[in-house]
Amino acid sequence: MIDRNEALILLNKYLKKRDLIRYSLAVEAILKDTANKLHKDEELWSVTGLLHNLDYEYTFNEPEKRGSISSQLLEGLIPKDGLNAILANNYMHTGYTPTTSLDKAIIAASAISDFVFSVVEETPTKKLFEVDLKLLNTKFNDPYFSDRNVKNKINLCVDFGIDLKSFFVISINSLKKISDSIDM
Repeated sequence: MIDRNEALILLNKYLKKRDLIRYSLAVEAILKDTANKLHKDEELWSVTGLLHNLDYEYTFNEPEKRGSISSQLLEGLIPKDGLNAILANNYMHTGYTPTTSLDKAIIAASAISDFVFSVVEETPTKKLFEVDLKLLNTKFNDPYFSDRNVKNKINLCVDFGIDLKSFFVISINSLKKISDSIDM
């Protein structure tokens, strides 16, 4: 399996937009800490999170191809479990049904990353330090803030063994650890 440095080289080769790189770093951090909590392979989970959207800029206008191209690009570089999780993240189009903890965790981590970024944008300073568990809960329960689909994806945390409150805490803490590298 490739290491993080090799993964970062690939990430920067295929993704040029800073927001997409920031998002990939966020998913990586959340998956790494989630893997740690679940006693799973942190390296596999974090590299999978880092590279899960490798094809985004190439598939922007063809979302049905998203994940499939990343999976092909990464074949032989990361284990099959990681490739399957990348396919699972776009299960609506790839036909790969999320079944494993990693499959479901990548979907939840991806959704909560977007969710937290949206919450940050609502704060006065637009900085992550203002986001806490109470604010996330408030926004999560606000029917006008985020749609049901996003909430359902975040709630997949229960399927891989972490309650929603704990997943919020893991996610906030993971992102705060890397706040400098994601400009938050």
